[in-house]
Amino acid sequence: MPRYKLTIEYDGTGLVGWQRQTNGPSVQQTIEDAISIFAGQDVRLHVAGRTDAGVHGLGMVAHFDMEKDLPDQKVVQAINSLSRPARVAVLAAERVDEEFHARFSCLERSYLYRILCRPARPALEDGKVWWSMQAMDVEAMHEGAQHLIGRHDFTSFRASQCQANSPLRTLDELTVAQVGDEIHVRCRARSFLHHQVRNIVGTLGLVGTGKWQPIDVKTALEAKDRAKGGPTAPACGLYFVEAKY
Repeated sequence: MPRYKLTIEYDGTGLVGWQRQTNGPSVQQTIEDAISIFAGQDVRLHVAGRTDAGVHGLGMVAHFDMEKDLPDQKVVQAINSLSRPARVAVLAAERVDEEFHARFSCLERSYLYRILCRPARPALEDGKVWWSMQAMDVEAMHEGAQHLIGRHDFTSFRASQCQANSPLRTLDELTVAQVGDEIHVRCRARSFLHHQVRNIVGTLGLVGTGKWQPIDVKTALEAKDRAKGGPTAPACGLYFVEAKY
């Protein structure tokens, strides 16, 4: 059967996350239901990375197989038409060979986390950023972040319900930069643990507000104890940026 690779954009506000669940609408359900209508069959999407409730996607990648052989653009148009009014959009569809797998073929995943630091609450960006009334020290946050680059045991930054077999991960990039009123944290790795990015950002938030020193991030990492890490940053500021193959 033809296999299609999809690149997907979505607003995670009001969704229970990527994965189909019984307690509300998901990205997976939205797209699978749309495909089943024009394909005339049930399909299953395989995704590069599952995201939690409230997390957004700029370039999520998924694939599916169906019996119909349709032009790429027809697939994009059909899914986008049938998935309205959900804030989920397929940006591109591409025929790929049967060896391609959105999850297992992925070589690198990247995330962006947005923190808005200003006294006024966000009106236009509500639900899209983590709002902090307090200013944060970006240089100190970036300094603390560098202790996490490389291959480490990330138990201190791993959700208690994480199902990964090992806490070892290799973080290839972790940068903190000021962009206007926002602080952007960018992460890049082959794979991530459950809540790893949000737990890292929550920890860097402690550094930014002066509650921790940059070296305390290293101390937390070496403790290999979730209780020694910082809080979990809100889901609303997190974006899955892209998957590379």
